[in-house]
This record gives sequence, structure tokens and C-alpha cells, in this order.
Amino acid sequence: MIVARNIKKTFGLLNVLKGISLEVKQGEIISIVGASGAGKSTFLHIIGTLDKADSGSIELNGIRVHELQQRKLSEFRNKQIGFIFQFNHLLPEFTAIENICIPAFIAGKGKREAENRAMELLEIMNLKDRSHHKPSELSGGEQQRVAVARALVNNPPVIMADEPSGNLDSTSAIELHNLFFMLRDLYRQTYIIVTHNLDLANMADRKLTIKDGLIDPKAEDKIN
Repeated sequence: MIVARNIKKTFGLLNVLKGISLEVKQGEIISIVGASGAGKSTFLHIIGTLDKADSGSIELNGIRVHELQQRKLSEFRNKQIGFIFQFNHLLPEFTAIENICIPAFIAGKGKREAENRAMELLEIMNLKDRSHHKPSELSGGEQQRVAVARALVNNPPVIMADEPSGNLDSTSAIELHNLFFMLRDLYRQTYIIVTHNLDLANMADRKLTIKDGLIDPKAEDKIN
């Protein structure tokens, strides 16, 4: 599903990633933990094609994504990867269903198809009655579930999440964590989650620790 080999990244004189390699199977949920500044988000953004490594290779479903030109890479990202961030980045002037549909419209899907899929996801999120509410009319937990639905609207095989519950209260965080596993079982998607929340990290199939620019082999936790 995902194969990253010898990923290296520097920012100026700061050597952030020193040669990380990782293989992730379809349907796996991987959590990545580590101290602040360890390079967790940088690594996630690189394998998610939001940033480029200085060297190394990345394959997703057999596609060598590090070799794609920018336009092809954007198309690939839109259809193959869903992103969830700590801050939901919902557009305030649009309703929940309109926010969810945006990636589908970018992918060239028609209004009816996109809205039908969005409503299906809103029902799964227990937000069907909130479909025409704007973000300011939703709670923090509801906003983040809308952001999850937006990440899922194109049925991507991979979901990448960067501190997805970092901006939520404890109750909403637990609900979001459980939602990820329910969605994985429903759609057989692969999840890679960067988090400081050890409750979420410990729920994963594997917990990896990035330390000193590398995955610490002594800290790998095969939970299941």
C-alpha cells in the first residue's frame, strides 16, 4: 500500500529526517508519536505529497509518487489521499455539505453525485440534520467530523491525519478516535495518524516513534 524508502529532509542547517523507511499495509492504522520538533508532521506531509523530500522514494499503490509532475501529483493527491488536520480549515461561508463536496468538485464529479456522497457521510457522522449549517453553527467536534467527511468524499484509499484531535475536548476526542476505527472497518482504508494523544496512539495497529530523525526500532509497538 505505502512504501517509503530512506526519506531525508533538511531545513537550512537543521537535519530533520535522516533516512526514514516505512511500509504500511492496506487497512492498517499506524500512529506516529515523538517529541515536538522530531519531524512527525514533516514525514507525514512528505508521504502525503504535500512536501518533497530531499532524497528517498515513495510508492503508494504501486505509483512512484515522488516522480510525478505537479499537475499529475495534484490529481493523484485529490483522488488517492484524504487529509485531516488539527484545525479543520472549513470555509466559513459554506455549509457543512458544501464544504464536504469541494474535493469532489475538484475531482470533476457532478453536483448530484457529490451531494449524495456527502449526505451518506453526514449520516455516518450523525450529522445529517446539520448538513445546511455553517461552521460557526457547529460545535468543535461537529466541525471536525465534517472535516473527516470532506477527507472521505472521494473514497481515497489512504487517510493521513495530523493531530486530528488536538483541538478537541476529551469527549469529542474519544468520539473522533472511535470514528476512525469504525470508518477503517467500513471502508478498509489505511490511516496514518500523527498525534501527541497517547490514548489514540495506543489504539493503532502499530505505534511508531520518531526520534532524532529516525523511527526508533526499540519503541515500535505492535499493538495487535
